[in-house]
Amino acid sequence: MNKNQVKGRANEAKGKVKEVAGKVTGDKSTEYEGKAEKHGGKAEARYGDLKSDVKKETK
Repeated sequence: MNKNQVKGRANEAKGKVKEVAGKVTGDKSTEYEGKAEKHGGKAEARYGDLKSDVKKETK
């Protein structure tokens, strides 16, 4: 795993926790912030996956 994959998945998990915390407390701001962080983490993890795949193919 490369650093983008690790960081992306960590941000995805952190965002999910924020999203759920926002839903439980009724805080829409925290919920939406968590959703944004989760989706940003997914994007970064996918970038890391792509980067890893390209590196494997070029070897």
